[in-house]
Amino acid sequence: MRVQGAVIREQGQTFAVVIVKPHVVRNSSLAADTILNFAPAFGVPVVLMAQDRWGRPTYYGRHDIARFMSSVPLRAIAWQEYTIN
Repeated sequence: MRVQGAVIREQGQTFAVVIVKPHVVRNSSLAADTILNFAPAFGVPVVLMAQDRWGRPTYYGRHDIARFMSSVPLRAIAWQEYTIN
């Protein structure tokens, strides 16, 4: 499976942000399962990000990381494609 994401090192923490479809972040059970599935591949805490139809991001995951990411412009994130087995 290929996913778009970013591994970010900021303020002494390393974490991953993975782009998902909006319905994933709207369903807390599905979002939690998705994070559990991605966590071993990245080896760091994972936060999910989905965009609404206007391109506005919504983050789901650890509250401190999600809050921080909500202040980061999307264009400032170095997105990459990752292959997850």
